Amino acid sequence: MVRVDPRQRKDIVLSIVVKQYISTVEPVSSAFIADQYSQDISSATIRNILAELEDDGFLTHPHTSAGRMPTQRGYRYYVDFLMQEIHLLEGERQRIQREYEAGVRELEGWIEKTTEIVSDLTHCASIITIDGAPRGFMFRGMNYLAESVGIDSLKRVAEILKALEEKERILEVLHRDLDRRIKIYIGQETACDAFSDCALAVSRFETRRGPTGRIAVLGPTRMDYQRVVSALEYVSEVLHEMV
Repeated sequence: MVRVDPRQRKDIVLSIVVKQYISTVEPVSSAFIADQYSQDISSATIRNILAELEDDGFLTHPHTSAGRMPTQRGYRYYVDFLMQEIHLLEGERQRIQREYEAGVRELEGWIEKTTEIVSDLTHCASIITIDGAPRGFMFRGMNYLAESVGIDSLKRVAEILKALEEKERILEVLHRDLDRRIKIYIGQETACDAFSDCALAVSRFETRRGPTGRIAVLGPTRMDYQRVVSALEYVSEVLHEMV
């Protein structure tokens, strides 16, 4: 039997918790982790690993539940070290191409089309900025963000919407230097109070006709990071080839 060292075990457990919490928005039980773990592992070992991950600041748990949920630090570690590459389904890729092939000609038209596509793919808010264009800023999908934040947090939605409408703060975040194709800011890393419990994924793009800029996805910290990254990568690729 292949032996798994303690660090690998902790990584496996954290990955299970993050993926399941993103999927269900429910604290993840040790019984579920034992069921998902690929090798035999005792309940006591799982409980010990969960306690260690909580002590390390990667997990937390509501007082009313024994299940665990990720912290911002846990999401950060998952994004940096555990997240696996996925690709959009072929049907989704073809649909995106067809939408761009439909004949949008004006700059404002394909900006709007891009925000619509990215928002629908990720079920998050999408933002696009065009370098040097006076009207090159658009966002879409606040309905998705409102749904994910929850009806009890409408004040938070209003704060986020205000920050987006003021533009300056979000533009400052979007135009930071990117040291990779897609940069993900989680919670306080955005350095914007309105986004303190959100995550922001930012990607560069360039087009054949000249315009360049940034595409971003704004969602809750529990957004589906794998899908967001794959959506941004593919849309940026299509923009370069077709616009």
